[in-house]
Amino acid sequence: MASAGWVWLARVKRTQGRKGEVFADILTDFPEKFAERRRLWLLRGTPVSGSDLPHSGATVQAEPREVELVHHWPHKGGIVLHFAGVNSISAAEELAGLIVAIPREERAKLAADELYIDDLIGCVLVDVAGAEPVIVGEIEDVDRSAGPVAILVVHGKSADEILIPFARDYLRRIDVEAKRVEMALPEGLADLNAG
Repeated sequence: MASAGWVWLARVKRTQGRKGEVFADILTDFPEKFAERRRLWLLRGTPVSGSDLPHSGATVQAEPREVELVHHWPHKGGIVLHFAGVNSISAAEELAGLIVAIPREERAKLAADELYIDDLIGCVLVDVAGAEPVIVGEIEDVDRSAGPVAILVVHGKSADEILIPFARDYLRRIDVEAKRVEMALPEGLADLNAG
């Protein structure tokens, strides 16, 4: 399948327990959906942006492996997963670094005014605050760990990385199909952290 055909739910970090369980970082806003999912896929992937938090637009390096989720539970900010056929520590060790994913068409449905963060990756950010629209750059990543507002990590023309708060007050229009996000940014914000 094409790399854009996957939604990443978790990244396996290490073994957990003695019966083949693994501990994984959660990469989804819907961890409760693990209770509804039995069929998952394991992928090897490399994030496009080099970030530790990949997205569904990342490159898939190997043939996806379908697995059955037998049991799961939250643990220390992550999730413990146990897959059918993985019944030993050595079998679980082989899963370290793999991505737990589902096909894009199986992701949770959102309300009309909501969108997936990975839909923003690859979009062009355009500042429409002035008389003429100005292209700020391409959105490479979204950092949700910085505080109450997500931060768009944008690759600009004159800077390696520009950090823009994804604040509702700035947002004017998102066109996922056209890969375009329009925001009315305060004067100088795009230059504040450039370079």
